[in-house]
Amino acid sequence: MPIDITTFRRVVFFTGAGMSAESGVPTYRGAGGIWKNYNYEEYACQAAFDEDPAGVWRFHNYRRELVGGCAPNQGHRLIAQCEAQLAQVTVITQNIDGLHQKAGSRAVIELHGSLWRVRDEISGDVEENFDVPFKGEMADGRWWRPDITWFGDSLNEHAIREAVSAIQECDCFISIGTSAVVYPAARLPYYAVDAGATCMEINPESTPLSSVYEHRLRSSATDALGEICHALDADSV
Repeated sequence: MPIDITTFRRVVFFTGAGMSAESGVPTYRGAGGIWKNYNYEEYACQAAFDEDPAGVWRFHNYRRELVGGCAPNQGHRLIAQCEAQLAQVTVITQNIDGLHQKAGSRAVIELHGSLWRVRDEISGDVEENFDVPFKGEMADGRWWRPDITWFGDSLNEHAIREAVSAIQECDCFISIGTSAVVYPAARLPYYAVDAGATCMEINPESTPLSSVYEHRLRSSATDALGEICHALDADSV
């Protein structure tokens, strides 16, 4: 018998690539994943950007075009609906596609940055930008850097602190579509276990962390969320 989301007050949704797969956003490591066709060392690390910023931006503009044509799926909308109706909901996502916000979620912690933000590496200034394509070169010849956690980067410390705090205070932790192989993000579920939260994994396949979850739903994000969110007021959003 699936849990009823409305019985909890402080819920954390921890989402990975599988959350957005039903929207048509390519995954990274699964069948057809983007790193099956592209070498991250050429497109998604600081060394590649330092050597060929124009080439890196061609790749990221390709990603922007792909993601820009995708819409939030029912799973994204159900999570936003939870935020509107429950006492406290936080989304912690490894995704950079912005679909949670597009669906209406506001309390979103982006562990790996956003495809729709750019950063000045000298000043540290960060700006939203939704241009497709985005002209990455500045007027002085320098380049905006995608505000994304690339391979070899450390995660944003502020985002990690926020995520850990939210997890330690939650009474329900729901992991959706995460591979559980990307660290340090893969350690986060243990904070929920230690806090005594009800923990659920939504994923069509088992993951290396499946054993830590007391509830495991082997289905798509939208189907599983439809089950656990059935008691929400459908007319309130």
